[in-house]
Amino acid sequence: MILMLCGTGDARELAVLLAGRGLPLTASVVTESAAERLTAAGISTITGRLDREGMGLLLQDRGYRAVVDSSHPFALEAHANAMQAAAALGLPYFRYERPGLSFAAHPRLVIVHSYEEAALAAKKIKGSVMLTTGGKTLEIFAGQLLGDPEIRLTVRLLPCLDNMEKCLSLGIEQRNVIAMQGPFSREMNEALFRQYGTQVMITKESGAEGSVEEKLRAALDMGLYVILIVRPKLDFTGNGGVYHSFAGLAEAVEAALAVDDGGCAVRQSIKGRVNGGFRNRV
Repeated sequence: MILMLCGTGDARELAVLLAGRGLPLTASVVTESAAERLTAAGISTITGRLDREGMGLLLQDRGYRAVVDSSHPFALEAHANAMQAAAALGLPYFRYERPGLSFAAHPRLVIVHSYEEAALAAKKIKGSVMLTTGGKTLEIFAGQLLGDPEIRLTVRLLPCLDNMEKCLSLGIEQRNVIAMQGPFSREMNEALFRQYGTQVMITKESGAEGSVEEKLRAALDMGLYVILIVRPKLDFTGNGGVYHSFAGLAEAVEAALAVDDGGCAVRQSIKGRVNGGFRNRV
């Protein structure tokens, strides 16, 4: 059995492919909506955030034999937890990494390497700023941009309760919250930029599957400044490897599990209590 971290739309496609090749797996997701989409595709799920300890206990308790990490490219904490939990148990760790995008130099394209750097760049440019990097780091931008009379901060994020409560607690006005789920077409991005009088758009390089290029091209063609947070560099370790294609990863997982079946002793499940908050769904 494989424990698979799923945090993106293409992760669902990969889970379906692996299951279709006869590789039993359980998908670990954070939100109920993600669980529902995977369940509809016939994939068993566990819902809830997993820290390193919780993941280790889960892997032990249920006798998982491999970890596949297909979480978001910017989910550094999830990557680290998965690698460390797998390593502690001697399990293979396989990372699916979306192919990245590169963009030619442009006078209104500002490349940065962190959320903090992006917030400072927007504070310097000023104007109507649309933030499209999600709710997890919202406080970084609110701290720098809210209260500046020369800046209007608009946030576009998933329409979940946690995000709405966070906006409220940070003092982001309701009129400046766009609660929508993508992907967004070029036409939709253009319409939102016009509606909110956007002059600066902040995004992150999360790959083609994240519709970054459509958003970025629309913004630049409309004369907006774009602040692009490049993908963080992380040294993926483990005995599984990093893959940029579904087929390559699937073949590697099949090979690893075949070796385990053929000659290695299957690990005995170490019974223990898993941290509360996880819900199985089949």
